[in-house]
Amino acid sequence: MADPVSAIRNLGPRSEEMFARAGMTTADEVRALGAEAAYRKLLQSGTRPHFIGFYALWLGLQDRPWNDLHPDEKARLRVVFDDIVAGARHDTHGPSSAFERALDAVGVQVRGG
Repeated sequence: MADPVSAIRNLGPRSEEMFARAGMTTADEVRALGAEAAYRKLLQSGTRPHFIGFYALWLGLQDRPWNDLHPDEKARLRVVFDDIVAGARHDTHGPSSAFERALDAVGVQVRGG
């Protein structure tokens, strides 16, 4: 029998629910994806972004406690987190009309959302 997501350090029953909603039901599935891809899937399934949740997952996959983040790691992970969130927003709230896609192609962002 496969280990549940909560077998990963720092993750509990609530995390299991979020990961299951995103299609990941075992610790091995999450480990195989890695922190960045797994978190991206969480966001794409409707989980709200939370920096501490991201780095708790990242640290948990290294079998480290959630509060073991060094300042230099935190700064680097913040950039990664911001990129993941921006990408997930674009994936789910990207330009829908031809006009919006054209604006997006030339680097003009549509306000709203």
